[in-house]
This record gives sequence, structure tokens and C-alpha cells, in this order.
Amino acid sequence: MSRSLWLLLGALLGAALVPLLLGGSGLFERLRTFPGGMLALMFGMILLCWNLNALRLRLLLGDHPIGHGQALGVVVATEFAICATPGGAGGPLTMMALLMRRGVRPAQGTAIYTVDQLSDLLVFVCALLGILAYALSHAFNAHVGWLLGSSAALLGGALLALALLGRYHHGALRGLGRLAGRVGIDARRRLHLARKLLAFRNALRASLRRPPRVLLGVFALTAAHWLLRYSVLYLTLAGLGHAIPWAWTFLVQMLALTAGQLSLLPGGAGGAELASAALLAPMVGKSTAGAAILIWRAVTYYFYLIAGAPVFLHLAGRPLLERLMRSRSS
Repeated sequence: MSRSLWLLLGALLGAALVPLLLGGSGLFERLRTFPGGMLALMFGMILLCWNLNALRLRLLLGDHPIGHGQALGVVVATEFAICATPGGAGGPLTMMALLMRRGVRPAQGTAIYTVDQLSDLLVFVCALLGILAYALSHAFNAHVGWLLGSSAALLGGALLALALLGRYHHGALRGLGRLAGRVGIDARRRLHLARKLLAFRNALRASLRRPPRVLLGVFALTAAHWLLRYSVLYLTLAGLGHAIPWAWTFLVQMLALTAGQLSLLPGGAGGAELASAALLAPMVGKSTAGAAILIWRAVTYYFYLIAGAPVFLHLAGRPLLERLMRSRSS
């Protein structure tokens, strides 16, 4: 097997060991008593999330209408690639490759993925501001307030930086051109890259100039998706008999998944489990935290890999999978 596949398998093994070691002897009893109906509900929520994202993709495609089943396949395959590659780097390549097969230009596919990510970022900023207001009115401890405030500030700063980059992109492009010349890229190559960047800029501008009702629909679908997905940990803890505020579970998931992405392992495996264990164990105990992490990641990570792999292979094929693996392992 390739080195990247061994990396994925090693990351999955390490990720599973964290909750198993944390939960200790009480872990399996916690898992045995977890309500099966609630587990089925959470898997149903993930299926609904995929359908919401398929609707969002169809809205963003605009002049390139595709059926709901096709859009759903693109979403599931892209989610698999995000979970199977370090930092989710395979997601954009997979979406662009699948959209190109449906007549969407590479620049437009990149723009659609970018708008998708900007919509996610905007939803997170709004959610953090709302949770911060809730925390201030419900006497959360200072540590939680600091985490919420700093997270909101970082995401808000990222949005502001992106807005400034969009406003002053001409200067940024010129700066990139000068930098490329200094590192030895020849003029012909620089011109080719400049044309690609300008095509992406034009496609992104066209996507952001869609009718307000379309952009509002994209935002609403994005918010609904994350509301459902970030309720999984809350429902997991409730099923284990430890109901804690939804706002705290939202923050735990956001920080844990961010830590996982920084670990540069596929899907954040290992890093997300360690970070969530550090945040949850003091509140609910080690055995409950271990069981909660195992169920939460089974629904929001392992299920994405198991259900997404056959869809990815059917739509994208083995060559693209090998290309993703080679690019990540090189």
C-alpha cells in the first residue's frame, strides 16, 4: 500500500485508541446502554446535512443546473476526500474534477468552492457572536468567555482579511508577480498563472453577484447544515445522561476540529480526539467523555469515510484517488 494509505490507517487507529484508553473499563458499558434510536437519528441528521449541501451546490452552480442526485454524489465524494486527506486538501480538487465533468470551468469550480467556504466562515462568526452573547447573559466562566471571544475575533479577522484582499486584489496580484519573478519563474509561466488568477477572480465576482435571494438561500442552507452537524455531540452527551449547554458542545467541536486540522493528519484524526478529550473529561468524566468522542467521531468522521468511499470511486474513479494519495504523500 502507498505511504499515504498507511498514514490514513495509522491515523484511524490512533484516533480510535484515544477514546478507548480514556474511557477505560466503563467505556463499553456506556456504549452498550446508548439509545439505538438516538444513534439512528444522528445518522439521519448527517444524511440531511448532505442533502442540504447538495441544494447549496445547485444554487451556487446557477447557469449549470444538475440534478439533485448528481449534486448529492459530488457532495458525498468531496466530503470523503476532505476526511481522507491531510487538512482536507483533497476536497477542492475532488469537487473541481467532478464539476469539470459536468461542463463547469475550473475557475468557476474553484470560485464555487471558495464561496462555499466563505459561507461556512460567515456562519461560524455569526454563531460564535450569538453564543458569546448567550454566555455573557448566563454567567459562563471567564475561561469559556475568553475562548469564545478569541475564536470570534480570529474568524472575524480572517473575514476582514479576505474582504481587504478582494478590495485590493490588483495590488496583491502585482506583488505576487514580482515575487514569482524573484524566485526564478519565467515570464511565460507568470503570464499563465496571472491568467488563471484573473479567471478565478472573474468567476468569484460573478458568484458573489448572484441575486440576493440566492445568496441568502446559500447562507440559510449553510446555517442549517452546521446547526444539525454540531448538534451531534450535544445529542450524544444527552444520550449518555450528561446534558450540557449546546453552546459549550459547539465550542468543543469547533476547537477540537481546528486542532485536528492543524495536526495535518487525514480528517484531523487523533488531534480532534485529544483536544475534545481535554475539554470534555473535566466536565463529564473520563468514561463518558471517551464514549461520547467515539460515538461523535463515528457519526461525523468514520461514517463519512465508509459511506463516501464507494461514491467517490464510482464518480471520480481510482485514478483520482491515487492522484490525491500521491500528492499528499509527496
